[in-house]
This record gives sequence, structure tokens and C-alpha cells, in this order.
Amino acid sequence: MSAVEARLAALGHTVPAAPKPAATYVPTVQVGDIIHVAGQVPLRDGEFRWVGKVGRDFDLDQARAAATEVALNFLAQLKVALDGDLDRVVRIVKLGGFVNCTEDFTQQPQVINAASELMVAAFGEAGRHARSAVGVACLPFGVAVEIDGIVQVR
Repeated sequence: MSAVEARLAALGHTVPAAPKPAATYVPTVQVGDIIHVAGQVPLRDGEFRWVGKVGRDFDLDQARAAATEVALNFLAQLKVALDGDLDRVVRIVKLGGFVNCTEDFTQQPQVINAASELMVAAFGEAGRHARSAVGVACLPFGVAVEIDGIVQVR
């Protein structure tokens, strides 16, 4: 187990098996020391979870739980790309967070903070990153949260 996974385990989190892509794309692309992680959704054991709109079907706390689950899927894809060794992460460079929400819901940053907080818990200062947090009218499969990102590795 990597030191990153040990820190996550101490917080009660486990990096799951990486979900299979839900469409025609690859989960990660590495160019030099940079890995681009494709948009991840709350997909667990082949089942889409957290399907619905934040502000209608889910409150802020539930949306944050969804973002945490998505962030763990993000780490799962990264772990596969790094041959199982998350300790090779140098820096989480940027996360893009998308929240499927009602038009009057304005707490997208607080939702995506759950993913950002997980990255800092896992990687310390190297987990601090640039970020976008936007509300959208719909996400694939109707899920509530999607996250993609850019990571520097060694």
C-alpha cells in the first residue's frame, strides 16, 4: 500500500478498482511527466450512483459525498496509470469540477471542495491545485458530479 493510500485509509477511504470507460475514450493520457485524467463520474461496480440534480434531488452534504466518491475514482484511474503507485504523484495541478444542478443552486465550489479536500488529505501540499467548479444543466447518465484533472508525476 502506498503512503497516499495509507493516509486515505486512516480517513476511512479506499481507492476502488478503476471503473471502465463509459464511452469511447481512454481514462488517462500521459505526456511527459503530465497525466490528464478523463472526466470521472460516480460509477461503482458498473452502476451509476448519485443520479439526479443537486438542489433538487441532493442537498449540499449529499453532493459533497458524491464529489468524494468521484475523487476516489479519479485516484483509481491515476493509480492504474502509475502502475499502482500513487506515491509517484508530484503535484495535483488542476481539477475541473462539474455539478449537475438546478439553476438556482450556487454552491458548486463547496461541492467540489470535497474533492479538493481529499486531494490535500492524500498528497499534502502537493494536493493543492488550481480548479474550476461549474454548474451544468446535465451530465452524462444524469449523474450529479463529474471531475477531471491534470497531474504531474515522476
